[in-house]
Amino acid sequence: MRETHAVYSTGTKTLRALAWIFILILSIMMVFPVIYIIFGSFKANAELLVGGSNILPKKFIVSNYTQAWEQANFARYTLNSVILAVGVMVISLLTSTMTGYVFSRKDFPFKKILYGTFIAFMFINVGSVSLRPLFELAVKIKMNTSLLSVIFISAGGGQATYIFLAKGFVDSLPRELDEAATIDGCTFFKTYYAVIAPLLKPVIATIALLSFRQGWNEYILPLVFTMTNDSMRPLTVGVNMLKNAGDGTAAWNIMFAGATIAIVPMLVVYCCFSRFFMGGMTTGAVKG
Repeated sequence: MRETHAVYSTGTKTLRALAWIFILILSIMMVFPVIYIIFGSFKANAELLVGGSNILPKKFIVSNYTQAWEQANFARYTLNSVILAVGVMVISLLTSTMTGYVFSRKDFPFKKILYGTFIAFMFINVGSVSLRPLFELAVKIKMNTSLLSVIFISAGGGQATYIFLAKGFVDSLPRELDEAATIDGCTFFKTYYAVIAPLLKPVIATIALLSFRQGWNEYILPLVFTMTNDSMRPLTVGVNMLKNAGDGTAAWNIMFAGATIAIVPMLVVYCCFSRFFMGGMTTGAVKG
């Protein structure tokens, strides 16, 4: 018995060690590009073009950040990114939480088929194929002159995941709450915003963070919709344009400096809401 227990303990420790090694390798692979960009933002462009195995710059050049800030309209681009990210977040919160509540509490024809279709779109990504028809539609309804079209399209892209999380969280709430609200004279919609919505704080924080990140990191859509209007560009598009700031060569050092500046706001938002994010992901996904 002791020998069996010893073999079991050894095997468990080995599996645990392998798991930690795998997690460490995965973490390094995910963090390395960010570290490379941050240190690359302090390098001379010639050093980046030559390449090499040195991550640390030979000489720290802080003026890359000054050039990036001066050559790109960062104030306008940042405002556009905030408008885009907040717009996507607000629309996603309203539509996904209400839809999740309806799927959880209401019975209607073809409910399972409709919900199954939403879940299927968590794994189906049409991608750039839909860009042309969406752009032509925006031109026809005269919405291509503002960020509204980008906000609506981007907000619609993540609905499947957000609805899945919201429905899972609402499923975990006792139905007695709805019954008590109905007895008190609440309608179906009033029950949602007066009783259910205040209890959805963890999943609301999760959806808010995911949708804000989605809007903040959006690149292809704004690139297509802002080709003829520089003042509409968000940071992701504006930062990429910085690589053309060099004299005949791509100014990667300037672009890396701009990318580092653009990363900071997203890191601040994540640090503020990470605790709620993990709680909402766990409850919404496990009980959904």
